[in-house]
Amino acid sequence: MIKIEDVDVEEGKNLPEKKFSTGTISATVWKNYGKSKKTGEEVEFRTVQVTKRYQDKEGNWNTSKSFRVDDLPKVLLVTQKAYEYCILKREV
Repeated sequence: MIKIEDVDVEEGKNLPEKKFSTGTISATVWKNYGKSKKTGEEVEFRTVQVTKRYQDKEGNWNTSKSFRVDDLPKVLLVTQKAYEYCILKREV
């Protein structure tokens, strides 16, 4: 099962736009703004951050950017959903 979260984007703040999760693996889509090197106009682009949540020996939750081999199918799933989302946003 994959969980999808919509996140409100506040003006002037770099907040996640969308998050796709399955188990402890998630792909977060970030909406960013910058200036085009060619035209100097403001442009919108998206980046994706993939993370894994885990508990340490003391029971504290942490985030990692490293994955075990058995995590890779979930990484593929959430990154595919993030990719589809970004492509559809670009085509609007």
